[in-house]
Amino acid sequence: MTVTDLSDVTGTRPRTIDDVLQSARNRIPRLTPAEADAAWRAGAVVVDIRPAAQRMSEGAMPNALVIERNVLEWRFDPANDARLAIAAYDLHVIVVCQEGYTSSLAAASLQDLGIHRATDVIGGYAAWRQTHVKLGGCVSQGV
Repeated sequence: MTVTDLSDVTGTRPRTIDDVLQSARNRIPRLTPAEADAAWRAGAVVVDIRPAAQRMSEGAMPNALVIERNVLEWRFDPANDARLAIAAYDLHVIVVCQEGYTSSLAAASLQDLGIHRATDVIGGYAAWRQTHVKLGGCVSQGV
């Protein structure tokens, strides 16, 4: 027997990725590229979670800390042995992915770990590059 509708088995409808994404976004204060740049200038850490291949094809984000998505929580969890030296519950972390979907989920995951100031950029790197907002004086450009 193949189960195509989990609600037939459990009696409840499982959440879709759209549900999960909306739930994540409902609890994080998402930033525009300009707001993210201002927060970076005030001490926030901008984290580019895009894979290396995507950064190579779409362009690097100057002054961003590169931490790929698959290790993000381990690097920012203050209670983890694999954490970065800057990891702290009060750290303002701004997560950036290519278009602002994965970054919302990642920021919510960081908030689940107690990093309550984690957020992301609306539209991701693509929006940032389109607006020509400079992160610390460097324009993000494609390759």
